[in-house]
Amino acid sequence: MSYTALYRKFRPERFEDVKGQDHIVTTLRNQIEADRIGHAYLFCGTRGTGKTTIAKIFAKAVNCENPVDGSPCGECRSCRSIAAGASMNVIEIDAASNNGVDNIREIVDEVSYSPAEGRFKVYIIDEVHMLSIGAFNALLKTLEEPPSYVIFILATTEVHKIPVTILSRCQRYDFKRISIETITDRLRDLMVQENQQVQEKALRYVAKAADGSMRDALSLLDQCIAFHYGKELTYDMVLDVLGAVDTEVFSRLLRAVLERSVTDCIGILEEIVMQGRELSQFVSDFTWYLRNLLLIKTSEDNAIEDVVDVSSDNLARLKEEAQMAETDAIMRYIRELSELSGRIRYAGQKRILIEMALIKLCRPQMEISQDSLLDRLRAVEQQLEKGVVLQQPAQTAIQGSAPEQKTARPGISMAELPKAIPEDVSNIVANWPTLVGQTAMPMKLYLKKAKLSLGGDNRLMIVLEDGLSSDYFLKQEGNKEELEKLLSEFAQKKVEVNMTVSRSDRDFEDSYVDLTQIIHMEIEEE
Repeated sequence: MSYTALYRKFRPERFEDVKGQDHIVTTLRNQIEADRIGHAYLFCGTRGTGKTTIAKIFAKAVNCENPVDGSPCGECRSCRSIAAGASMNVIEIDAASNNGVDNIREIVDEVSYSPAEGRFKVYIIDEVHMLSIGAFNALLKTLEEPPSYVIFILATTEVHKIPVTILSRCQRYDFKRISIETITDRLRDLMVQENQQVQEKALRYVAKAADGSMRDALSLLDQCIAFHYGKELTYDMVLDVLGAVDTEVFSRLLRAVLERSVTDCIGILEEIVMQGRELSQFVSDFTWYLRNLLLIKTSEDNAIEDVVDVSSDNLARLKEEAQMAETDAIMRYIRELSELSGRIRYAGQKRILIEMALIKLCRPQMEISQDSLLDRLRAVEQQLEKGVVLQQPAQTAIQGSAPEQKTARPGISMAELPKAIPEDVSNIVANWPTLVGQTAMPMKLYLKKAKLSLGGDNRLMIVLEDGLSSDYFLKQEGNKEELEKLLSEFAQKKVEVNMTVSRSDRDFEDSYVDLTQIIHMEIEEE
């Protein structure tokens, strides 16, 4: 006899066997006992949560000759016929492949015939959201006023795609994701029946990887058992089969990020790659690890331990790491990795994308977003605590040495620099990143690469890169005037700028005063 997959072999046959959907099971059983059975039901929820299973149990229960507390007996002729798939009273339709108007019209025609035996004809339409608009319209009238012996059960994973006219004619039941604890208990019971030895830690990881789906949990466990057939299934074996990473690796990686060690981060990623782990799963699991860390960091009581589903050893390690990381930094890490998860799914070079993300986590100064500012300041504080001397600005002469003599240049020299920079120019320089952000491409790109100095008549001088940047402002009409208009609106007075070209950073340092550093120094001194 051919092998039967676990999720098929142990599919519940009675309401008592259904796990994690007590609110739905209780309601349906009460309806059957009180003989208050509806004519149309809508079962909504994610995959593997029991929609089709409960629909079949309900179909058996309403036709059962000897129901027990609203649940089918499983012994009568009707129950055995439905379980074997030979009953003419239960019609199961896959809307994904039968989604046209003609398919629904066949159902409408069949509805007029009463059941040959039993009380009800039950139509189970799976993935009903796949029906076309015409098919929904064809079903509408029959769904609203079916014969007394017909019950429709519509199942869907995407309820938002179903027309409101259909929704209003059905009793809606929302299936919840099944908890990790419930899935673990079910798997444990089934492994006892199968005489299969499985570590508790392995069961919990499979339950977590199933993401609330009992069917996915059974499929994953089936896969792991097949790979290590005849052996006790351990936690490490499950990690190997599913291409997952142990939480100890996440702890090492987080500590490397907190220490801002790019080398260690890349080394850990190299280990993961060489072990053949699935990189998409690695990113998702590391994000979940950081989620647990954030919950522990922001929780003020011990109740969070019920939400963070980890072992006592991992919990102690997370609490230790929560003291090492700041809340805003953890949130930045989660945001960065969440964006990475969306990009990595269809990427050809997943490893490179992950390496770039890890470098950005370790180097907040590479980002210009506001949420990285605190992390950048924290990095400076850590350097000072370690005794690392920050480099002084180039304009500040080293004590005891003669100031470097600057050559003549088209801008204003150090000796000619006024004691007080004009207030409007100072405000523009201080807010330059914000002003650049208000411009459109390609102006924004060229201004980001430009440098600021002071020109004749105390005007703002913008030093452009030689090439596309200089051509854009100096050779194309209207672009320089557009920038002056923006600056004038900000300063509330007419602002004229001088523009010149610098061939290299060295050329700029030798020929111009970097106004950005001067303005920032004045702000810090205040």
